[in-house]
Amino acid sequence: MTLAITHAHVVPVEGPAFDGTVVVDDGAITALGADVAVPDGAEVVDAQGRWLLPGLVDAHVHLGVWEEGEGWAGQDTNEMTDPVMAAARALDAINPRERGFDDALAGGITSVNVNPGSGNPIGGLAVALKTYGRYVDEMVMRSPSGLKAALGENPKRVYGEQKKTPSTRLGVALTLRKAFTEARDYQARLAHREDGDAPAEHSLVNEALCLVLDREIPWRQHCHRADDIATAVRIAEEFGYQLVLDHGTESYLVADLLAERGIPVLYGPMIVSRSKVEVRERSAKAPGILDRAGVKVSIITDHPVVPIDYLVTQAALAVKEGMEPDAALRAVTINPAEVMGVSERVGSLAVGKDADLVLWSGDPLDFTSRALRVWVSGREVYSYDEAAGTGTVVPR
Repeated sequence: MTLAITHAHVVPVEGPAFDGTVVVDDGAITALGADVAVPDGAEVVDAQGRWLLPGLVDAHVHLGVWEEGEGWAGQDTNEMTDPVMAAARALDAINPRERGFDDALAGGITSVNVNPGSGNPIGGLAVALKTYGRYVDEMVMRSPSGLKAALGENPKRVYGEQKKTPSTRLGVALTLRKAFTEARDYQARLAHREDGDAPAEHSLVNEALCLVLDREIPWRQHCHRADDIATAVRIAEEFGYQLVLDHGTESYLVADLLAERGIPVLYGPMIVSRSKVEVRERSAKAPGILDRAGVKVSIITDHPVVPIDYLVTQAALAVKEGMEPDAALRAVTINPAEVMGVSERVGSLAVGKDADLVLWSGDPLDFTSRALRVWVSGREVYSYDEAAGTGTVVPR
């Protein structure tokens, strides 16, 4: 089916905004512009001058693995029985029927990166998903999309309470180095096998770590304090992998260091209290500072720490505190899509990209604007009835 959204104020993110039409066929964008003709037989949606943007992207959530209101029964974020859980996959614990997925659509978010938690020094493999689907496998865009790790308070608290290594920052760093050294040795053994040798012993942990060493996926490093960020950079340079900083609460204090090395930061959550020592310096000014320094910055909710439908609210807050509006929109669209390795499909509006579209009542960075209609891969999956004041997600 062909869809044409006409009379829209279109914000492609990568390129100037225009008033015109976006045409969709077979789940992808086939044309967009100020003078695009509506194909014969197309379903026409008259946007009446409202804002049309790509679906928003949140590169750090625990959607579906940390289910709200379910207590222990819905808590599958951390397997805290071994410090090195590199082979564990968030994909295997995601419940696509969790209510948070509906909240995501209501907030205009059509793509997410679901991470394991930060209780372990090495927590497991992340996955990039669409936020609409009947079962999780049909929602996957990239798996794995990164390997989650953690520095700082969380792993040292978890294993300190268990009276085992690592119980300090130096122990956490040692755990990472030992794991990467073993993975590098594993690579060497495989590389030097000869014909006639006994079959190699496979190691799921080392194979996951080798994806990072070979730069096939990024190392997603949970860290808050500037000293932990320095440790993350130090270890990444020792082993040569692609580093992404998750949270990066104090990253704005070392923005020049990160910009020089091309290390992206996923900043947030922002609408939270100073709940522990290492987040005391969190600031809504940080995304703007990072962007102006030349760091590729994304804004994240860490759902359910901050509800996922508040993603654009955090972007608006960053604008209030000095971030340029265009940069804030990039921070919740194309920047996180690039970090997740799915920017060829989502994060901006362009011919050939997935038709993940959101029609807003106005500028999404205005607190009073809301998502009125949402399409995922060209299918309308959410609509808001302005007269009734209620939103509806199409049954999965």
